Amino acid sequence: MYRFLLRLLVIALSVGGALQAAWEERQLHGRGYVSAESIKSFYAFDQLNRNGKEIVMQNQRVRLQLRTGSHECFMNGVKFVFSYPVESSGGKTWVSKIDLTKLVDPVLRPSFISSAGNFNTVIIDPGHGGKDPGATNSLGTEAGYNLKVSNYLKEILEKQYKYRVIMTRDSNRYLSLQQRVDIANQVRDNAIFVSIHHNSGQSKARGLETFTLSPVGVSHYGRGLKASDFRAKTGNQQDSANVALATSVHGSLLSMLKDKKTGKAYTLDRGIKRARFSVLTGVKHPSILVECGFMTHQYEARLINDPGYQKTLAKAIGYAIQKYRFAVGRPKPGNARQ
Repeated sequence: MYRFLLRLLVIALSVGGALQAAWEERQLHGRGYVSAESIKSFYAFDQLNRNGKEIVMQNQRVRLQLRTGSHECFMNGVKFVFSYPVESSGGKTWVSKIDLTKLVDPVLRPSFISSAGNFNTVIIDPGHGGKDPGATNSLGTEAGYNLKVSNYLKEILEKQYKYRVIMTRDSNRYLSLQQRVDIANQVRDNAIFVSIHHNSGQSKARGLETFTLSPVGVSHYGRGLKASDFRAKTGNQQDSANVALATSVHGSLLSMLKDKKTGKAYTLDRGIKRARFSVLTGVKHPSILVECGFMTHQYEARLINDPGYQKTLAKAIGYAIQKYRFAVGRPKPGNARQ
């Protein structure tokens, strides 16, 4: 069940010594792009197959799927949302360089991330609280569910994996976004930061989303570029580590949230996305924000209220943190990236 993560997060073992080809680059729409052919060579994919707009590259460990004109990329079945669409030009397929360097590369080569050192501390941030209940429905409040999942996660991390755990809140109290950032940044040890949330939207909207901070030059998900998007934030020093952590957590959630007998998924994959949430822009540690389901969806609302579902969420995130630590804790190659 969990081999997916091991395959996706230790790809460096298979490609680290095979990176010989340079990237073929060109400018499209004023942005840098890299050809699919050079991506294949650089990351040692055995095959590159095209079927209309669909492009698939794969080797024994990874299957990378792209579609011309689409922002979606799938690596071993996990959805990533690009900042810019895949392009077709001159008979070739092109991926924006910022998506390749800031999204694809950290997933394929986690041991090359120079900023992701060994860590023994996990900061858990249960979103909302006190006068801010977050999303609500007839069964409960987002603030309450965030705290329940966070408490289960704390127990797993401490007892099973022996981490030091810091909670931004451990009761139903209000904290400003800046207070959460300040609590996280007071931690001097190497640490990671995981903010737990539950979503809301239209009645048919459902599924899991995991967010990392948008890199410099990339907008908040769902809106256009602003001048402020070109200014580096504190969290941008961890761009690559953020994506590797998000990949581990998102993939683990998708793997575990299934019916054991039928294999049917309890939820949908809405993808790993980039945003400029305040807790992501300000925290100095590798950071992600996880949306664990939609409280406004009739079926998912009942799931979210189920202690068994809450414990599975916590189990999946705890397992993913341990696998991320294993992946980025390897000795760093000479050309490690930030």
